[in-house]
Amino acid sequence: MTSFAADIPARLSRMRNHRALQDSALAFMRASADAQYSYNYHWLGRPIIQYPQDIVAMQELIWQIKPDLIIETGIAHGGSLIFSASMLAQLDMHEAIEAGTSFDPSRSQRKVLGIDIDIRDHNRDAIDAHPMRSRIEMIQGSAIDAGVIQQVKEFAKGYKKILVCLDSNHTHDHVLAELRAYADLASVDSYCVVFDTLIEDMDDDTYPDRPWGKGDNPRTAVNAYLREDDRFEIDEDIHDRLLITVARGGFLRRTA
Repeated sequence: MTSFAADIPARLSRMRNHRALQDSALAFMRASADAQYSYNYHWLGRPIIQYPQDIVAMQELIWQIKPDLIIETGIAHGGSLIFSASMLAQLDMHEAIEAGTSFDPSRSQRKVLGIDIDIRDHNRDAIDAHPMRSRIEMIQGSAIDAGVIQQVKEFAKGYKKILVCLDSNHTHDHVLAELRAYADLASVDSYCVVFDTLIEDMDDDTYPDRPWGKGDNPRTAVNAYLREDDRFEIDEDIHDRLLITVARGGFLRRTA
């Protein structure tokens, strides 16, 4: 461990006990959610509806895990798919350089699989036209539909290191069904990342036009799932390092 990384635990301990810092982070999350802060960013030309801090966290996880397959529920504009594909391209390039071989993207087996109930034509067209397209596969349908689940599981059979990201419908029942369907596809020491657990910490009137809210959201689904599956644990260091994250309590590391 480098000295840079070795210093992180001590910093985290101080940050966890820094009440003003913790309170200001929560205040920012509440104000920024109302301001649609996460709608301001692109990744390689496609809108990516994520906080920059969470993008950095996912980059760290992908580099650490080196997955062969990333499964994502929720596509929207495709920015997250493009981000994941570009990270897989970086892994392939790095491994080729280390091995002293030429880098040939067409020979890579690494893929991103995206699932969405409604892939809009203009978003599909933009993804199809993107340089990262060859690394991306998409399935249109509800992520909790039995047929879609079967398609995903069949696709995943040929992969050993899998990272799962859940970011579609944010109701308790939907997210819990996604966790039951896909979490165990995450390989041991990899993660199932559940986004938008922050909903539980927001003000009651933050999402008036949505079917989710306090008591009915990804955080409550994660809590329920962890009570029935002890193969996962919350990696608290990740959200404690980020402070600004939509996935507090949602970085689930598979331990067995």
